[in-house]
Amino acid sequence: MADKYAIPARLDDPELIGFWTLDEFIAMVLPFIWGVLTQHILIGIILGFGCWWGLRKAKAGRAASWLLHLAYWYLPGGFVGLRATPPSFLRLMAG
Repeated sequence: MADKYAIPARLDDPELIGFWTLDEFIAMVLPFIWGVLTQHILIGIILGFGCWWGLRKAKAGRAASWLLHLAYWYLPGGFVGLRATPPSFLRLMAG
């Protein structure tokens, strides 16, 4: 009866799809799907592994939302789609 309920060890763990977080899974699956659709499966597998590995290295030791913050600062305003924040080029706020 003790095994009836799963109690997480840590509350801050991200949700996983298999062994990967959602962003890692998407970074791995999209190149693979491209490879399947273009009949270049081996290239899709290699690109998927490379994207997963690169994203994993980029996120190492940082917060999970680090890439979203990076996109906010360096990409155009409509890319991230945050409505409650001012544009990133406004460095000084009046008030």
